[in-house]
Amino acid sequence: MLFDVTRSELADIFGKNRIATLPATAFPPSTADTEGARLLQTVGVPTGTLWLRQPDEADGLLPLVQDVVDAENFEDASKDAGDWPVIGWLLNAHLALDPVSGKVYAFDPDEETVQELHTDVSSLVQVTLRFQRLLEEFTFSGSDGDEEADFERLDGEVDRIREETSNIDPLPFQDDETLWSVVGEEIAMGQRFKGNSPKAHSLYG
Repeated sequence: MLFDVTRSELADIFGKNRIATLPATAFPPSTADTEGARLLQTVGVPTGTLWLRQPDEADGLLPLVQDVVDAENFEDASKDAGDWPVIGWLLNAHLALDPVSGKVYAFDPDEETVQELHTDVSSLVQVTLRFQRLLEEFTFSGSDGDEEADFERLDGEVDRIREETSNIDPLPFQDDETLWSVVGEEIAMGQRFKGNSPKAHSLYG
């Protein structure tokens, strides 16, 4: 694993009820015991920014890439991509796990593009954790504060997440077009904070 992520760390920050996991039975048999699948089963991800895909109610399985998009329309996709399990959803893209390499890929059905998003699932968990924690813990200074200084501070926090992640895994922020780069920009502009959150009440009024 690129990042040391544990269930207890997530539970301490978000509480057990805010962590989503996937059952082993949701994965294809050839995938269930891979490192990435085990992380999603035992550690999970905090809910909010990223959502894990719910297994099908009928058979209890995750959909495969070929079930949600026409993989042949994605020129840069691996020939095996159609058989990868879809593990989540971020912005407008399906997230799929390549069980062989352990990488997480993002399939954008509108643009018919695919991008390598994470080198492994621990990177996915780590970036989700850090952005979700920023959204929950960052506090605007209120009506008597300096809004410009608040946004400079917020932008600095987003940059720090970007830089510290890229030192270990360059994929999530490899350019300005990655999904996480877009999420980071939205957060830096004051978006994605819950309007009824005390952390953001001064921003939204």
